[in-house]
Order: sequence, then C-alpha cells, then structure tokens
Amino acid sequence: MNAYAYLIGWRIVRFLPEKFIYKVFNLIGDYVFKKNGRSIQRLRSNMQRVSGVRDSALEDLTKAAMRSYMRYWCDTFRLPDWSASKIDRDVELINPEVFTGPLDAGKGVVVALPHSGNWDHAAAYFLGRGYKAATVAERLKPEKVFQAFLKYREELGLEVLSTDMRTVPTLIKRAKEGFIIALVADRDLSSNGVEVSFFGAAAKMPAGPMVIAEKAGVDLVGAFISYTETSIKITFEKLDYSVQSQADFFERELRKHPVDWHMLQRIWLND
Repeated sequence: MNAYAYLIGWRIVRFLPEKFIYKVFNLIGDYVFKKNGRSIQRLRSNMQRVSGVRDSALEDLTKAAMRSYMRYWCDTFRLPDWSASKIDRDVELINPEVFTGPLDAGKGVVVALPHSGNWDHAAAYFLGRGYKAATVAERLKPEKVFQAFLKYREELGLEVLSTDMRTVPTLIKRAKEGFIIALVADRDLSSNGVEVSFFGAAAKMPAGPMVIAEKAGVDLVGAFISYTETSIKITFEKLDYSVQSQADFFERELRKHPVDWHMLQRIWLND
C-alpha cells in the first residue's frame, strides 16, 4: 500500500458499511495476489517454508494469507471507532495466566510477537482492562504515514517510543514499572540480530525482547495472534531468555496457523 492509500484508509474506510468494506478489501487482496508482484512472490515463498505445501494448495494458502493481511489493514483503519464491547467480543485467550499473572502482581512482562493476526486489536483488548503498555515504532516513510501510525497507536493507549539510544533503557525502566513491553520480533531490522534455526534453516531475529526482559528481571512471554471468524485468538507461552526460544515458539504456532503470518519480506538467510 502506498502512502496515499494509508492516509485515505484512515479517513474513509472507518465510515463505510462493515460487510461492504471487508468484501472490498478481500477483492483488493485477490487483485494483488493475481498481479503476482515481488511481495506476493515473497509471501508465497514464506508460506511454502512454514506449511510445506506446494502447487495448488500453496496458491490457495498464499491467496488466503493475502486476504488475512488485507483484513488486518481493514481492522486497523476501523479500530479507532470500535466500542469496548466490539473489541472484547469473542477474543479467545490460550494460557493467559503466564501473561496476566505477573502483571496482576505488579510486575512487567516483555512480549515477543510475530507479524500475525492483529496485534493492535490485542493491545486494545488488554489496555481496556487497565494494563499499561509500551512499544517501539518502526520508522516509516514518508513521514506523514509514520505520524499517522504514531497517532493511531497512541490513541489506543500505547506509549510509543522511536528507536534511538534511549529506547532500550526506557523500555527496561517501563518493564520494572509494571508495563507490558510489546515487541514484534520475527524479523531483524538491524545488523545486530541473532542467528537462529527457524523451520530447519538459518534466520536472524532481534535480541531486544530477551535483553530487555533479562535486564529488567521480568518474564519473557511469547504471544501468537491468529484470526477467528469473528475476532482474534491469542496464545501465550513463557519463554527462556534466548532468541532461539522465541523462534521455536513462533515456529510451533506458525505450523498451526500459517495463513495469518503477514510476512511479505525476506526472513531466511539463504533466500
């Protein structure tokens, strides 16, 4: 999606009838899939890696994954207008005690997530229950799009930090103060990622969640978000202080729900 599409989405999509606009976004996803550009080729390659399917089954999975990605964007544009009851409706939690237990005891938790399902919906769900959360914003271009994302996430109640030398110390401080520290962690955006085994091949993932959790003395928890017919499902698992533990959790969950992994970029080192 280009910059104008993002900005138009926030201004228009939220006001259109729900059933109509989700059908439109499905059609957009189908159109992009049919064009078979570089992003779709990468998505197909990633789907094959995590599912093992080929031929027509791989085409069906890739098309469905693109529809899931477009559902994320349609949700994103409409989420600011959702009521608390709509945010809460039908959310399914698996093993939530490893996440909410420390928070209810006044301790922070660092959460490592992949790009799956709708993590903003998950944030809104827990922020609505009185928990505090902080995250880091990936710098987007152009600046107008980045500022729109920043405003969107801050309006949800998230404290959003930009990436600079103060980011990690601030996140450690927030974790010690009882915050949820939510970090998307399946793709390394720096040159400092840790090499892991992921679906039997080498990939790099960020060490940030592990480092922050260990230095703050709080639990590192994996969270995987997948779509259900009407809402989202969030699966939690307490992790060791290791990037490989993070990768192993992502792999286990992706084997169950590959369709909701919105990864249109390169992950594996040999790709």
